[in-house]
Amino acid sequence: MIEALIWYLFLIDSTGANIVVWFFPKWYKKKAGWFYKHFPASKGWALLYLILILWVGSALNRLGIIF
Repeated sequence: MIEALIWYLFLIDSTGANIVVWFFPKWYKKKAGWFYKHFPASKGWALLYLILILWVGSALNRLGIIF
C-alpha cells in the first residue's frame, strides 16, 4: 500500500514538472533563481521522468498494487 502512495506522489511531481517545463519555462527561470543555474528546466529530462514513472506504475499495476 505504501508503494502506491509513493508512486502517486511521484506521478503528481512528474506531471507538475512537465507542465512547468512545457508551458511555463520563463516563470521557472525567474522564480528558481540560483537553483535554475544548477537544475535547468529541460523538456527531455522531464519527459523521461514521466515515462519512467509511468513504467513503474505499469509494473505496480501488473503486481496488483495500484489501480
